Amino acid sequence: MAGITATVRRRVAALILAVCVDLSLFYAAGVVTTRSEFGHLARLWAHAALRCSVLTAVTRLLLGALDPLLMRVIAAHSLLPAVFETGANALHHEDTECGSSADARCWLMCAGASLVGALFWEFTVPDADDAAAGQEKKQKARVLFARVLRLYRPEYLLLLGGLAMLTLAVCCEMFIPFYTGRVIDILGTRYQPNEFVSALLFMGLFSLGSSLGAGCRGGVLLCAISSFTCRMKVKLFGALTKQDIGFFETTKTGEITSRLSKDTTLMARAVCLNVNVLLRTFIKTLGMIALMMSLSWKLTFLVLMETPVTGFIQSIYDTHHQRLTLAVQDSTAQAAEVVNEVVSSIHAVRSFKAEKQEARRYDDRLMDTHILKTRQSTVRAFYLLAQRLTGLAMQVIMLYYGRLFIQSGQMTTGNLVSFILYQSDLGQNIRTLIYIFGDMLSSVGAAGKVFEYLDRKPEVCMEGKLKPDQLTGHVIIRKLNFAYPTHPGKTVLKDFSLELKSGQMTALVGQSGNGKSTCVSLLERFYEQQGGEILLDNEPLKSYDHRFLHKKISVVSQEPVLFSGSIRDNIAYGLAECSLDEIQEAARKANAHDFIMKQEKGYDAEVGEGGGHLSKSEKQQIALARALVRQPQVLILDEITSSLDIDSEKKILQALARCPNQTQLVIAHRLRTIETADQIVVIEGGSVQEQGTHQELMAVQGSYFNLYSTGCDAR
Repeated sequence: MAGITATVRRRVAALILAVCVDLSLFYAAGVVTTRSEFGHLARLWAHAALRCSVLTAVTRLLLGALDPLLMRVIAAHSLLPAVFETGANALHHEDTECGSSADARCWLMCAGASLVGALFWEFTVPDADDAAAGQEKKQKARVLFARVLRLYRPEYLLLLGGLAMLTLAVCCEMFIPFYTGRVIDILGTRYQPNEFVSALLFMGLFSLGSSLGAGCRGGVLLCAISSFTCRMKVKLFGALTKQDIGFFETTKTGEITSRLSKDTTLMARAVCLNVNVLLRTFIKTLGMIALMMSLSWKLTFLVLMETPVTGFIQSIYDTHHQRLTLAVQDSTAQAAEVVNEVVSSIHAVRSFKAEKQEARRYDDRLMDTHILKTRQSTVRAFYLLAQRLTGLAMQVIMLYYGRLFIQSGQMTTGNLVSFILYQSDLGQNIRTLIYIFGDMLSSVGAAGKVFEYLDRKPEVCMEGKLKPDQLTGHVIIRKLNFAYPTHPGKTVLKDFSLELKSGQMTALVGQSGNGKSTCVSLLERFYEQQGGEILLDNEPLKSYDHRFLHKKISVVSQEPVLFSGSIRDNIAYGLAECSLDEIQEAARKANAHDFIMKQEKGYDAEVGEGGGHLSKSEKQQIALARALVRQPQVLILDEITSSLDIDSEKKILQALARCPNQTQLVIAHRLRTIETADQIVVIEGGSVQEQGTHQELMAVQGSYFNLYSTGCDAR
């Protein structure tokens, strides 16, 4: 504690001594001015170098090593009067008050300007060692922004049209304050009717041009945003549908839908609208500065001193705003996930009377979002307060010096009115420029999340090209090892080997969790195995074309999924060309044709959302027809007869038996349905425990014998 106090005292003493020394040198320069035999500018630069050297020496003597920030403050403070005086003399051939005399007002102005400039530099261009992470984050934001801009290429014509309208609106708008000042000067001096009418006419024309340009600009840019948003949603949706199943198991549905519905819109509006505002404000700012310089270059430089302060405040705001914006996006996605879970599982929620519990859970997620938005609003309130105070202070200073310039005859009252109108817009435009630039970089955070999905490569390769004309359906599974992505430490299949011969039915039996469904998922290429291989006609599964493979290998699950639409659409789902005759033939094999024809619209009858208009057995029959219409070489059945009556079950089994060259894999829960299978495989612990026909396994009296003898359904 004593060490800290001593350090503070030493720094305070250094500051007081430096101020005293600097004031002495500053006033000494004013005395030397009247007696100097050297040139005015030479004297200023010599004095600036002397002040910089003395201040550096005094500060280093008391504090030791100097921070880069302190060195920049000393350099800016010492050199600013010489730089300002040299610029004024070179551009306007006149000396300023601070150049010809020395007083406390000039010293305070130079000290404040140099301190603000050094702080702004420190915050926006920090040292590499202190802000490497921040610089890397800004660079990433710039890369994302450039990438979004490239994606706007199909809308470039619309953007160019919007830019043309924007330029017209801004150019017209800039001249309105100028002619306002002209009108005041005409009315304040000897009245000239022709000049007055001319000024009013130009004001009207410029106002009309500004209004037309602004309206057309907004309409054109909104069209560009709508086109881009639709295209990005389709692009993102296409990328999502190509992801592996493991991606959907590890990524919440609410997060995916939030990226698809909200973030694509946000990235479109953030870039297009922000670029629109940025260009409009930038062009307008340059024009206004040029017009303000023509009215009073001294007041213009004074007004521009507000820019570093505004940028410093904006940089602090952007840091907190971006962090809170990302947090709000994540919180909103979590709330949407709760809604999706409850809606999709409403039967379970109702069965367990968990409505209030789920409502509380949703309320908690919304409250988290509310708290984050409240913090966001609080930060913005402080930001706006600081901006308003800065603008108010600048207006007071400008009016004070404007009065002095009018008294000295350097500008007219009308010029001051025009300057004030420009200054009010200029301050707002500078704040907008700094805000929009930061907002564009922070808003591309949404684009970053979209690009994460667009750039993600599926873990399951789907780039195979093999599409043979003939396929026997001979499947060999050799020494397979697999663990699900959600539980990588839990091995489900261990050295699993199996052969499925063409034209034969193979049945998998075993307790739940032993790997039966996992085997089916790997045959469908839903996942990538960690070891071993799966061969189809002696070729790895990954070598086959994705669409070809899933036409030749069809699966009918115990809980079939139907989509909203007609029965015909569901049976032909995924097939570009499928005739009604083929659909009806597949329905007959699945014993579904009779109940379909009893529907009022037959094959055009609606199944409802998720097949809600059909019974479970009817959904299974339609799912079987959907598999058979593809004429697959390998047919996988996951206990599809569990919801069927005995008569329907027999008809379906007879239809399947009439496919002699088809390889069939059945996951059996009711063992009586697989007694005629060519081979029965018992799986335990992720490995093949027993294998053979029904008679052979019964003779062995092992696991299969125990399951069958006790009449236990292997679930």
